[in-house]
Amino acid sequence: MTSPNPPTSPPFLLPPVSADRIRELASRFTGSHVLVVGDAMLDRFIVGQVTRISPEAPVPVVAFDHETFRIGGAANVAHNVAALGGQTTLVSVTGQDAAAATLTHACRTAGIAPSLVGDGDRRTTTKTRIVTDRNQQVARIDYETDAEISDEIEQRILAAIQQLAPRAGAIVVSDYLKGCITQRVAAAAIAGAAAAGVPVLVDPKVPHLDYYSRATLVTPNHHEAEMATHRRVRNHDEARAAARSLRDRVGCDGVLMTRGDQGMWLLSEEIEGYLPAVAREVADVTGAGDTVIATLALALAAGATLAEAVRIANEAAGLVVAKFGPAVVGADELVGGRK
Repeated sequence: MTSPNPPTSPPFLLPPVSADRIRELASRFTGSHVLVVGDAMLDRFIVGQVTRISPEAPVPVVAFDHETFRIGGAANVAHNVAALGGQTTLVSVTGQDAAAATLTHACRTAGIAPSLVGDGDRRTTTKTRIVTDRNQQVARIDYETDAEISDEIEQRILAAIQQLAPRAGAIVVSDYLKGCITQRVAAAAIAGAAAAGVPVLVDPKVPHLDYYSRATLVTPNHHEAEMATHRRVRNHDEARAAARSLRDRVGCDGVLMTRGDQGMWLLSEEIEGYLPAVAREVADVTGAGDTVIATLALALAAGATLAEAVRIANEAAGLVVAKFGPAVVGADELVGGRK
């Protein structure tokens, strides 16, 4: 079946990166620091077996076996940086509850330096998933407060950014519309990156597009790009047009559009083109965008060009979607298949 709108010109494939170059950049990850600012979350998994349907309602009965916790949202971005061997600090807001203590402990265990501002009027964003022992999700319960943070909490976030930005090699704004990323917080992260002479990358949400002006790179998925530009994205020409429209709309330097099994489209001042997806099998796409932006930021902080960083991030995404839930990729995995 052919596309209803076939490309009008041959698309440009981004240049390859040699295995030696990937290993060289990966060896610099340990000396590189990424500051992550955004909406941190806690992912809770209640795991059990399903052998019958409830007599009370047409729903499965889950016999509890165990529960696990993972860090998600902006915390998963930071976790990906740490798993790749980079140094990372997370600036976010939590409640003053048991979930906040669990999140803080999990961050430290993962090698993340947490700079978390507790707010007694908020809940720590927690997604509780009930899943079977075969990783089939039965239900999800969300605990969250998604109103924008108060002026007092915002001032504390701004102070943390001002303190931490000068020693970052790259800054990531991870926006999940849970209240941490206000217009002033986004502006402070972008200004801090400019003052330090480092890139700032934004994982965006459409309602906040006006917040990201002067960012180095925004990384929407193709659904977000379609909503933001009112354009369909079904082939390379449409991806190119949507990326250009989005860059004009936001006022950023570049756009990296992730397109699922269709790969990625990069638009920047220096280079424009696409990469095909490299996933060999897909188990769960949860958190794949976190892996992409974390790998991009760390590679740039380590001295990669933007095209090189996108290539490496594409490889990392292909590895992480083969795993269940919010997952991470290690530097050894990233270079292991590149002989």
